[in-house]
Amino acid sequence: MTALPRVEDEAKRLLQASSERKVVLKLLGGVAIAMRCPSAVRDGLRRDYVDIDLVGHEKQSKVIKEFFVGLNYEPRERFNALMGRKRLIFNDMVNQRRVDIFLDVFEMCHKFDFRDRVGLEPLTLPLADLLMTKLQIVQVNDKDLRDLAALFVDHDVGSGDGETINEDYVARLCSNDWGIYKTFTVNLSRLRDSIDGYGLSSSEMDIARTRIGRLANLIEKVPKSFSWKIRARVGEKIPWYELPEADKPVVSGSSSD
Repeated sequence: MTALPRVEDEAKRLLQASSERKVVLKLLGGVAIAMRCPSAVRDGLRRDYVDIDLVGHEKQSKVIKEFFVGLNYEPRERFNALMGRKRLIFNDMVNQRRVDIFLDVFEMCHKFDFRDRVGLEPLTLPLADLLMTKLQIVQVNDKDLRDLAALFVDHDVGSGDGETINEDYVARLCSNDWGIYKTFTVNLSRLRDSIDGYGLSSSEMDIARTRIGRLANLIEKVPKSFSWKIRARVGEKIPWYELPEADKPVVSGSSSD
């Protein structure tokens, strides 16, 4: 069976098929947020989803490769050979899109270890992790801010996972890494300033701003580690983030990239 044309439908198909084969894969990124946030389909927050992002376990790297080849995905051979312990890419040549699989560790502008978080939810990473993979983007753009807005409109912040954004978990990560703290707090401020640009009602904007503010305040209040304080002294004099290379487009023959 070839991949389904609608990316959200294909993501659900992949999750069902992987579950049946006992391949551990969970969604992250925009498609995951759309799955967890009803508001993501509304005017003002709705956006197009181009690719599918997943997270799995490094110990299943071989099984994951076999799984996608069995579903007629084309592996990006050179990339997978070089990066296969951390990340895999497969192309859907029919629909001209890609599937990106992070193995235990998510590493873009900042690095997060998700190996103990992958099993906490049935279909996606927990809401806090979905939030963090967006907040960690240094050059955050409009689609990322829309995703973040949908998360705060639809979900409260609280002390656990499930249907709340785990504020204690997010604040703890920020308390141990000044770079993560810096990027998160800058992007929370950007989001709060832009929340009136997504067609929300006044009450929805108030709710979102309150939730954003609560998380931002907790991040500031949580005691910081010694290494955090040392790095904070250096501040912005040296970069506190990485800028990942731009994704290569899905083109015929890209398996040799």
